[in-house]
Order: sequence, then structure tokens, then C-alpha cells
Amino acid sequence: MNGRAMVIVGALLVFTAAGCAKQPSGLDASASALSGAATRDGMAGTGETMGQYGRPEPREYMAVSDMPDVHFDFDRYAVRPADTKVLDGNAAWMKSHPQALLMIEGHCDERGTGEYNFALGERRAKATMDYLVSRGIDARRITVVSFGEERPTCRDHKEGCWAKNRRAHFLVKAQ
Repeated sequence: MNGRAMVIVGALLVFTAAGCAKQPSGLDASASALSGAATRDGMAGTGETMGQYGRPEPREYMAVSDMPDVHFDFDRYAVRPADTKVLDGNAAWMKSHPQALLMIEGHCDERGTGEYNFALGERRAKATMDYLVSRGIDARRITVVSFGEERPTCRDHKEGCWAKNRRAHFLVKAQ
């Protein structure tokens, strides 16, 4: 191998090693629970209490029976026409609770790679958020997080169960 090729190989090794940094130690429980989750913080300027890595603390949010989940077709993130009524109700609830903050969790079934499912879960949560914003909800009140396939509601390996796992789940925090 000539000198020039060795320099290129050496540079590639340095860049590869730099990309393999370890996760910082000392993560708190909520940050480690979200460590693989793709997030988008839509709370800038709202006074939201943020976790160690700039993420809202999920334990501060709770499910509200008036904010039901919406579900998605396999390998899709478009809001289904039947679910627009559910989202209209969720938007009405948010309008009647103007101080409430919303976390939308995007979820997938177990099929597909982990990386693909995290990205799909985020697209589902964002599509849901976009719908709510189109109905007059301030985007700064919404945080989107994807858990991909990591938090299934059903663990059977059949379509009926997978359909339950393909969802956007809503959690609310009173402010």
C-alpha cells in the first residue's frame, strides 16, 4: 500500500472511532427510558420543565380519558379519515384547557427494523401534531416523541394486535 492510501485508511479509522462515542454516564431514570427515542421539543418558551437532555419529563404527564389514541394503517403515517373525528375531539379538549401541555407518543408494531420504526413513530406523532395545529392548537404546547416498537399495548404476533400498537398516544400535563 502506498503512503497516500495509508493516510486515507488512517483518516477513515479516526472518523469511525469518533462516531462510536459512549453514552454519557449518570443518566436519570426518565432520560434512560427515553434514550433511544426520537424527539422533537415543541415547547420552547413555554416554561416547560425539561429533563437532563432537554426533553420534557414524561412522568409529569398523564393519560386523560377524553384524549383517546388514534391508530394507523400498516407502514403508514397519514391520519385516517375515521380518526379525524377523534382528533377534532382532542383539539376541542385542548382548546377548553388552554394551560395544558400535550405529549404525543408515536408507536409502531414489531415489524420492521428498530431504526425504521423509530422514524415511522415520529412521523405518526408529527402527522397527528400537524392535524391538531391545523385545528388551532399552538405547536409550542406540543412535544412529539417516538418509541417505535418499544412500548406495545399488545404482544400477540398477529394483525389484530399489531393494529393496536400502531398508534399515536396522548399524554397531558396541566400547567
